[in-house]
Amino acid sequence: MEHRNSLRTLTLAALGVVYGDIGTSPLYTIKEVFANEHHPVPITPDNVLGILSLIVWSLIIVVTIKYVLFIMRADNDGEGGLMALMALALRPLKEGSRMQRSIMALGIFGTALFYGDGVITPAISVLSAVEGLQVATPAFESYVVPITLVVLIALFSFQRHGTAGIGAFFGPVMLVWFAVLALLGVVNIAAYPGVLAALLPTHGLAFLADNPLLGFFALGAVFLAVTGAETLYADMGHFGREPVRLAWLGLVLPALILNYFGQGALLLDNPAAIENPFYRLIPEWGLYPLVGLATAATVIASQAVISGAFSMTRQAIQLGYLPRMDIQHTSESEIGQIYLPAINWMLLIAVIGLVLGFKTSTNLAAAYGIAVSGMMIITAIMAWIVARKLWGWSALASGSLIVAFLVVDTAFLAANTIKIADGGWFPLVFGMAVLTVMMTWRRGRNLLVERVRADALALEPFIQDMVANEVPRVPGTAVFMTQDTRKVPFALLHSLKHYQVLHQRVVFLTVTILDVARVPDARRVAVESFPGEFHRVKVFYGFMDQPDLPAALERCKEHGLEFDMMRTTFFLGRETVIPTLGAEMAYWRALLFVALFRNAGSATAFFKIPSNRVVELGTQVVL
Repeated sequence: MEHRNSLRTLTLAALGVVYGDIGTSPLYTIKEVFANEHHPVPITPDNVLGILSLIVWSLIIVVTIKYVLFIMRADNDGEGGLMALMALALRPLKEGSRMQRSIMALGIFGTALFYGDGVITPAISVLSAVEGLQVATPAFESYVVPITLVVLIALFSFQRHGTAGIGAFFGPVMLVWFAVLALLGVVNIAAYPGVLAALLPTHGLAFLADNPLLGFFALGAVFLAVTGAETLYADMGHFGREPVRLAWLGLVLPALILNYFGQGALLLDNPAAIENPFYRLIPEWGLYPLVGLATAATVIASQAVISGAFSMTRQAIQLGYLPRMDIQHTSESEIGQIYLPAINWMLLIAVIGLVLGFKTSTNLAAAYGIAVSGMMIITAIMAWIVARKLWGWSALASGSLIVAFLVVDTAFLAANTIKIADGGWFPLVFGMAVLTVMMTWRRGRNLLVERVRADALALEPFIQDMVANEVPRVPGTAVFMTQDTRKVPFALLHSLKHYQVLHQRVVFLTVTILDVARVPDARRVAVESFPGEFHRVKVFYGFMDQPDLPAALERCKEHGLEFDMMRTTFFLGRETVIPTLGAEMAYWRALLFVALFRNAGSATAFFKIPSNRVVELGTQVVL
């Protein structure tokens, strides 16, 4: 009984977080197929049945079979999402191999694409909901953009307070939303039940065969029905596989199919309804409540994307692909409730620019889909590696399944490429900018570590020399953070040069991020002791863990090394990076890295080190 209650609660919560994006697709998908500015599909019985069939089977193949039944099996300690999948795919590959580098590059590229299409979701969702006011009366036309901006600004401004307070309402609101979708669909299907024939895939195949060029163009709009599928996998870690699957198969998929079929039936009965087929499903008396409900649903959809951007950014920081940023926890009980001011305001500026630049959901739909279709292909490739290398599937079984997925994904990507000139360039440019930042940061950090390592002394001979020469000691513990466990941190050399003494106990501390979501507390630290009260401590975190060094050092007591924070000083190195012409990194990239490096968040705050126990020692490094 307790398990059932927990499953119901998690399933309801999953409705509010996981399915907001794909659940609001009926607002604009059918309209974009039949009222597309460049390649509209004529409203005929065969065409309507063909499009409905393509939408239904896209939901079945891409979302149900690919993501819900297959991809969601590839969990990284319960966590999903592209970064988690990348870490999983890298696990069986040889360190430094070409395959490993290729998968790493694909993962970074896919993450960048997520940001590219992620900024479009809040803009197109809220715009399409507010546009329902125009259906009520044309007098609202000039107010659509201002109202949309007010809703979006309020949404992003609220992020710093966290979503814990309103999160409890997300599930019930979306439950009502999907019930309304299904009800509107059933009522309209009753007037034209012949649309149910579109459940047969033959109608979709016949449409593509009879209209190869138009069908190709239509696929770009049909794809809008499955945008948001990545969210199912990305948010799996919050709720578990079973609630996410149950919500999809038990409510979301049937509600979406019924609503799409209801819109198709409406168009066959009244082709003039193409002006806004979703809002024409309901009588005039219900229009304003439906606009309000749709706006709430799109705000929830936008919230899911924003939270996903926060989560993915934290993973990228942990794995070394982005500089440290200010990460604020907005809930004492939920570790996933975080707020990143820099990402929040960057997304808001981009979203405002999109709304002001594109002005309508139809214009935005022309830009939507190309980045996420590319991300889906990357996900399929990585899932194949996991199935083949980790699960031990045969080449035939894994290859056949992935080829089938790639055929569908590639068809959607090809159809979406025609959107580039009409606005599809925006998510690509935005994604490429993010990719450039991530690759520059990764390359710059590696070069910086190499430069510092080249001038550093070997650790163990240094310890032997300090013990043999009986360097004067002062009471207390000194912790020197270092990325290389075999070298002497330059902060120690500078400290010794200036003070001519060592602390009674010296600890060399290295933080390592593993390719797992979370590291159990029992495996948090490893301690190695040397003569003369020198110790080497390694602290391990997963890419979903929140670093907390004082808490981690408490675990050292089990290894015979006890810390008193009031008698412990943390010595941190602070490098001043100087870019040079003709170096290993292009000069413009070196300048970008320097700007990122100077604006990176403080290690003190990131690792939760008490600021009054920190001493920073600087050095210059020529890149």
